[in-house]
Amino acid sequence: MKPYVILNAAMTLDGKIATKTGSSEISGKEDLERVHEIRKKVDGIMVGIGTVLADDPRLTVHKINARKEDNPIRIVVDNKARTPLNFRILNDDAETIIAVSSICDERNENCDEEAVKRAKELEKRVNVFYSTGETVDLVEFMEYLYDYGIKSIMLEGGSTLNFSMIRDGLIDEVKICIAPMIVGGKDSKTFFDGDGFDYMKDAVQLELINSFPLGKDFIMEYKVLK
Repeated sequence: MKPYVILNAAMTLDGKIATKTGSSEISGKEDLERVHEIRKKVDGIMVGIGTVLADDPRLTVHKINARKEDNPIRIVVDNKARTPLNFRILNDDAETIIAVSSICDERNENCDEEAVKRAKELEKRVNVFYSTGETVDLVEFMEYLYDYGIKSIMLEGGSTLNFSMIRDGLIDEVKICIAPMIVGGKDSKTFFDGDGFDYMKDAVQLELINSFPLGKDFIMEYKVLK
């Protein structure tokens, strides 16, 4: 069993979620409020380490009226335990779970000593999940989160985590805000990066279930076809 996963992101009309410098201020005020309404409803909010290092996000509900107990559990996929100890993801605004790979596990003969030390420091602050894979096994991690009591997740991952999750069949729904702007740039981050599929026949199929304008933006909601 796994949580129900909603991938949410904002992108420019040309499919970019950030510029090559990491600038990602895309959504309008109305969309930001929509995002925080979703955060308030789910059990967890998930990102990759790239997003953490680039943005130092709070991952809390703060654009709308909310209480501390409305904050979802913060979930980070961090293969090498690189989350800085002074970042906001580790504060007491909400519970945090960080998934690290087997190189951070001292029981693994191929572990990295520095990564092990970093993971142990994180353990003093938050719940650390040790994956059996050399990179975090996302299927294994989703099963752990479900057993932990997390039944719904809002994925706000970076482009690499987004692709890994959809490749492994772990995303159930996609909500995308399209902003009326064009960024361009071959080094700008797209909605999905990672390895990608080799052939169109392997592409993940979606079904449009809703669409509507919101302020200056346009929202599209899809169901992922299994």
